Parts: sequence; C-alpha cells; structure tokens
Amino acid sequence: MPVGDRKDPYRGYNFLVEIDGITRAGFRECSGLDSSQDPIDYREGTDALTARKLPGLIKFSNISLKRGITDDAELWEWRKKAMDGKVERKNGSIVLLDDTGEEKLRWNFREGWPTKWTGPSFNATGNEVAIETLDIVHEGLEKA
Repeated sequence: MPVGDRKDPYRGYNFLVEIDGITRAGFRECSGLDSSQDPIDYREGTDALTARKLPGLIKFSNISLKRGITDDAELWEWRKKAMDGKVERKNGSIVLLDDTGEEKLRWNFREGWPTKWTGPSFNATGNEVAIETLDIVHEGLEKA
C-alpha cells in the first residue's frame, strides 16, 4: 500500500562554510545556528490580573566553528584585526549538502566578526588532530 514519497532527513556531516563568498571547507563542527526572543511582561492599571506577553528583542547565538589547525592563517588574521580594534564585519553562510554534494539548505548570517579564537590542546601521549575553534558573533541569521 503506497504511503507517498519518502523524505529522509539530511545528515549533519556534509556542510560548507562560506565567509564573504569564500568557501572555507574542512570544518569538523559547526554549532550556534539558533535564535531566541524573550517575552516582556506588561500590564496597565486597568488590565486584568494577568500580564500581557509582548515580544522582546531577537537574540542570536555565536556561531562556533571547529577545524583541524593548518598553515592557513586567514581566519586567525581576521581575528587579529578585531583584537587590534579594526573589526572587519563579513557576511557568510553555512551550507548543508546532501550525499551527492548538492546544496539543500543554507543559513546566511550578516555583519559577523570573530569574537573568540581558541587554539588546540596538546597531549604527547595522544594521537588526535589539533583542533582550533573560532566563534563568530553576528547580527542576524536567515534560513534560505
């Protein structure tokens, strides 16, 4: 008995990161694609004994990117400019691909700049890849 077209969910391991149109592939992990909006309680003297719930400001989490550290210093240089007081804001995208490499979903952020860089942890008895983390603060996120 046919039940319609089957829609399998996309897998979370196949994605790209673009910053101002430059693809920075090879990230191990990306998180922080979320937004929230706190309610504001409001009541006037003539209202009933319950407060109204008004929408508050929209907030976006920082986007956190993790990748194996390499000799590509472009992201570090972007962070260094911010530390030197020369914040360079950029637009970017997180692009989800299907198993064939075709783009399926895109989250676009605007006015982003690196707020934190974390270098790798070292352990002489381990064999893990050295991972760096870059946190990007931004002023808006849209799903396209």
